[in-house]
Amino acid sequence: MSQETHHEHPTPSQYWKIAALLAVLTAIEVSMFYIDHALGLGIFNAVILITLSAVKFLMVVGWFMHVRFERPLISRFFTAGFVLACALYLVVLTALGVVAVRG
Repeated sequence: MSQETHHEHPTPSQYWKIAALLAVLTAIEVSMFYIDHALGLGIFNAVILITLSAVKFLMVVGWFMHVRFERPLISRFFTAGFVLACALYLVVLTALGVVAVRG
């Protein structure tokens, strides 16, 4: 029989802290919409929003879905999916003309 390792899962207070941080990040994302309309940040706003959404994705997958406690192979699948999704998003943004490709 294989020996399984046991990891300590987050406590309820840690879950509340993570949820509060996710709420703050979401509030920042919403405020960026209004800041962009007021200041016209353009691509800088898109970079900030993509970065914030990536951080939120990693927090949800790592903590709420408990991927950080799973085997490394499962983490690699999520990482590969995340990288592929980012690449697809970049292709779509380029096709729509949002991201300019200089050649």
